[in-house]
Amino acid sequence: MRQRRFFILILLLLLALTVFFCGRRCGRETPVINTDSLFVDLNKAMIAKRAKMADKVFTDMSRAGLNGVVLYAEQGKVIYEKAFGWRDLSSRHKDSLRLDDAFQLSSDSKMFTAEAIMLLKAKGKLDYDDDVRRYIPEFPYEGVTIRQLLTHRSGLPRYDSMADEHWPDRKKPFSNEALIKMLVEKKPEVYGAPDAVYFYNNINYALLASVVERASKQHFEDFMRENIFEPCGMTHSYIYSMRDDDVVSMYMPVEVHGHELYRKGPVKSQNDYLNGVMGDKIMFSTVEDLFKYNQALDAHLLLPDSLQAEAFEPSSPEWKNKENYGFGWRLTQDYPGMYFHYGWWKGYRSAIIRNERDNRFLVVLGNTTYLIPPEIIWDFVSDTTVKLPEAEPWQP
Repeated sequence: MRQRRFFILILLLLLALTVFFCGRRCGRETPVINTDSLFVDLNKAMIAKRAKMADKVFTDMSRAGLNGVVLYAEQGKVIYEKAFGWRDLSSRHKDSLRLDDAFQLSSDSKMFTAEAIMLLKAKGKLDYDDDVRRYIPEFPYEGVTIRQLLTHRSGLPRYDSMADEHWPDRKKPFSNEALIKMLVEKKPEVYGAPDAVYFYNNINYALLASVVERASKQHFEDFMRENIFEPCGMTHSYIYSMRDDDVVSMYMPVEVHGHELYRKGPVKSQNDYLNGVMGDKIMFSTVEDLFKYNQALDAHLLLPDSLQAEAFEPSSPEWKNKENYGFGWRLTQDYPGMYFHYGWWKGYRSAIIRNERDNRFLVVLGNTTYLIPPEIIWDFVSDTTVKLPEAEPWQP
């Protein structure tokens, strides 16, 4: 019995060897192709190509004047990130910028203020078409809604001009509550009737921060930390607050200072009494935290897709220079699926571009007044040469 089993095993072994060698000699062996590994290799090649391209674009930009940090991602993966330059250009002992350095986002803060309003809407704390006076009863203008503030269609006057004219001591911070009080006392002339025309204006988002406080019964900076920054893992992001300050410090207590560029060289920007106003600006963040936020939007971490999508819908019937505004995001008619914003304030510049159609994301944060070339970064993210309008000072 054992001999029989042994004989059968020998026959099977010989048969297997015959098939193997015949297959090799006759060319009938079918190779096993791991398609997954091919796609991984292809992605690696594409990633390397895009990273090389990004390095060329932003290294050239740094030679032209960019002092800041860049992050570029595709398909949810960071393809390229790099820091160029220094934290404090006016110091003799210069510290290099790092990837985890926080920059003032200026008007890019608006997308986060809008998100706070959307979260309150989802929680049933407010409605977009509510009158502002439901939350700020002393507000002196009629017919202005939350939605109109979100979309810059309120027709309200600029608060910086009002403060420059009427704030008595610029060594003291000008706050959101001071802004509301001054509106009540002075009631400056409006730009236009509510919902009549699109007019980008920082007062809209300053008032939205006050609505967040009144509706949530929390300080704006605390609400943002607990409801956006912490859930998204944005550990280096915060709202700069002068709530408890009696005097405006000469410089902001930060590691990365903004700089004004003059012919004689860069000069560190001083703190400003208007930095006491939150919502329209004054958020600090890093490129990596902003990437986390973009990932959170893709994953619908904060809001369901049906609600989050409202931030990226055109709000105005007219497209000014082929441009429109959602909730805290700019939109362009030339490239559907592209949502972006620029920031510019007191020696900081920033650009955030979210290409939803191709799943690309770019952040450029700078701490000088060097103009981040819109046509270059737009071309890089979209692969389409589309020139964006340059931002006006203080109204990016």
